[in-house]
Amino acid sequence: MINRRAFALGTACMPVGLGMSKRATAATANTKAPTPKLADGLSHAAESIHQQIPFTVDRRRVYRALTDTQQFDAITRLSEAASLLTAADARPTSISATPGGAFALFGGYVTGQNVELQQDERIVQVWRAASWPAGAYSIASFQLVDVSGGSKLTFDHRGFPDGQGSELANGWHINYWKPMAKFFAQA
Repeated sequence: MINRRAFALGTACMPVGLGMSKRATAATANTKAPTPKLADGLSHAAESIHQQIPFTVDRRRVYRALTDTQQFDAITRLSEAASLLTAADARPTSISATPGGAFALFGGYVTGQNVELQQDERIVQVWRAASWPAGAYSIASFQLVDVSGGSKLTFDHRGFPDGQGSELANGWHINYWKPMAKFFAQA
């Protein structure tokens, strides 16, 4: 029997999305040089993203912004990917508030499924972009805690192809964290 952790660790890769630029720091993306695969097929060169983002609002507010269709749509409109919402084939933003439920973001360019939703604490998603090969998915995990003066979001993203970490890491900043901070400041 496969548990969630085993499933998450075995999930396939995903390429770059959200029109992200190639700027990012080594602090936000682990970009090890590829190493040769061993005879057993095990590679020791997988990129992952680990980011810690402070917000001036409590974790409940951040959780709602990431799981509420109307709030996330407003955040998208503040992002560098806002133009995806007006494309001819754009789908409306939709986020299911239940584990196992689907989501469509950025005009349908990003889609996936909520694997785990722990109210106000954790979100784990199977995540992909429309430009990726069929069947290519990754895991995005959002962990929330309250801290003095607001909250901290610890974000981990894994399962995407080697060489794509810098672009994806920057994309999370310009299409999620920065527009979320703007959204919270407006409220």
